[in-house]
Amino acid sequence: MSTPIIDVQNVSKYYRRGAESIQVLDNLSLTIEAGQFLALMGPSGSGKSTLLNLIAGLDQADSGRILVDGLDITGLSETQLASWRAGHVGFIFQFYNLIPVLTALENVELPLMLSALNRRQRREHALTALALVSLDDRMTHYPRQLSGGQQQRVAIARAIVTDPTLLVADEPTGDLDRHSAEDVLALLDTLAGNLGKTIIMVTHDPRAARKAHVMKYLEKGLLTDAPQAVVSECV
Repeated sequence: MSTPIIDVQNVSKYYRRGAESIQVLDNLSLTIEAGQFLALMGPSGSGKSTLLNLIAGLDQADSGRILVDGLDITGLSETQLASWRAGHVGFIFQFYNLIPVLTALENVELPLMLSALNRRQRREHALTALALVSLDDRMTHYPRQLSGGQQQRVAIARAIVTDPTLLVADEPTGDLDRHSAEDVLALLDTLAGNLGKTIIMVTHDPRAARKAHVMKYLEKGLLTDAPQAVVSECV
């Protein structure tokens, strides 16, 4: 049996509100295989984004371990985590987070600016990423000149330009119309199926979850397979 690329072991997370301690994740464990596309569902406040942030190294657990490609990221300092994220995690957000004064090509190139690549190499990498999302013909367009679906595809190109170990997507279709959402989900499925990218997607939308290989459901800090009522919505 292969070693999972993501191995979350008995992780708990608390947030403090004044003198009160609120448990968000309760001794949670999860494994994800390389190239797997996982949809994480659950009600608002269930801890979905918290779990995503822990796996992506944006936050730290109060107890337990998180191994990504064999590395225990719970033992890293803030500086080490920042360096690790830059090389191993691609982020896809609901609202794209593109820089409005930069072209599509320049937005995609941004994560490479601190790399050892020269200007020509950075441009080649960015063009390759744009081609993978079928937007190389829009490389000189600014975000305002692109549709919502196109902007999200630019954001996906930016996320994959460093060839990360892991893609994390937080409601990536939440601001899109149905047709654009289907295009973006098909692209994520292709990235997992054809390029072997490991993807974790937080979503409220059963139609979006249907595109994933695996569905998990998080509620009150506990992780389970998606309930039958949710699975039925996805069929």
